[in-house]
Amino acid sequence: MKKTQHTVRRAEDDAANIGGSAVAHWRGLPLLLAALAMLGPFSVDTYLPAFPNIQASLNASAIEVQQTLTAYMFSFAVMILWHGALSDAFGRRNIILGSLAVFCVASLGCAAVHSVEYLWAFRILQGVSAGAGVVIGRAIIRDLYSGAPAAKLLSLVTMIFSVAPAIAPILGGWIVKIRDWRAIFLFLFLYTAILIWCCYKRLPETLPPDKRQPFSPHALAGSYKRVFGSPLFHLKAGTVAFNFAGLFLYVAAAPVFITQHLGLGPDQFGWQFVPTVGGIFLGALTVNRLAGIITVPRQVILGFCFLIGAGVVNVLYHAFLPPALPWSVAPLFFYTFGMSIVAPGVTLLVLDLFPEIRGLVASCQSFTQTMLAAIVSGVVAPFLSHSVLWLAAGQLACAVIALIFWLGGRSYHQAQQEALRKAGVNAWETVPVE
Repeated sequence: MKKTQHTVRRAEDDAANIGGSAVAHWRGLPLLLAALAMLGPFSVDTYLPAFPNIQASLNASAIEVQQTLTAYMFSFAVMILWHGALSDAFGRRNIILGSLAVFCVASLGCAAVHSVEYLWAFRILQGVSAGAGVVIGRAIIRDLYSGAPAAKLLSLVTMIFSVAPAIAPILGGWIVKIRDWRAIFLFLFLYTAILIWCCYKRLPETLPPDKRQPFSPHALAGSYKRVFGSPLFHLKAGTVAFNFAGLFLYVAAAPVFITQHLGLGPDQFGWQFVPTVGGIFLGALTVNRLAGIITVPRQVILGFCFLIGAGVVNVLYHAFLPPALPWSVAPLFFYTFGMSIVAPGVTLLVLDLFPEIRGLVASCQSFTQTMLAAIVSGVVAPFLSHSVLWLAAGQLACAVIALIFWLGGRSYHQAQQEALRKAGVNAWETVPVE
């Protein structure tokens, strides 16, 4: 207990030296970081109920409207590689403000389009700018805190952020019924404009100039090569990415799952997203309470018990019974509960692989997660969405692959450390697994 209190006090002292206003605004920082992270779910989930309206308004096919989501996800994944590197070179605050300004312009463009091709273009521009908050937010947390305090703050941000996927599709359904689909993008513009004002007034800079990395092709190429050349990075980042892919499979298939398989209307997406987000929130709350009490590996295994268990129950139910409420959505609560228990600890382990370039590492991790989600959205979800049983089997497969990645990462790290100890040298990847 004393050791934990000492760690917190030391982290607060460090925070006082990182940016003049960091401590002054610390109590509001989790809320602000969560609001920045919400931009991604709002960009995806809010307009899902409007797919039929967009299709009719723009004279587009269902697959063309589905590709607006794929275009967003791919551009999000590609640009997310750069947000962290840019923040490592030019500061966290500057990149966040610039990205929010671009997102504002893109949202207005989406609201004004008169063809699906232009909607693709402006969705790409939204994807290019939407990821800065979530990537740089992780780096800001790690700039200020370490160990259990960092895990607690990350879980707190997740708890607040988890509200977005629940309210976004419900809000989108209401907007479509009251106005039309274009008003959804006007709402995104207004939300982002408020964020710009809040960040300009209150967001501290946590990376002083003397700790920034040079922004040069040679230095960046070396850093990216170092990260993507690390097997441990791929194994640990893959753990989070495949768990998220299991969730995003249902997000991408939501228009079909809700309206066709469950027979609900565009304003009833809450049946899927409320239990989903309830699991995320309670999982994050559990992590917040467990931080510093049990080790990360035990925490991760606990999470996988819920992930695998939820997947198995989901498959067994739909193998013998037709889709029905609440049984078809209940497993999503337990899946996301387990996912939220696994993600914070593994994410911090990934960031600590390369402490001097945490922003870039956060980008690389988010890239793997988002690129996999884009593939799920554009390829896997359309292929599996015709059957709820197939969706359930796809989600279970994602959780099993994630577990294999986690166990493989532990085995790799332990074998590497043992080999290097026998050789009498230190490993360059020294993240503790116990």
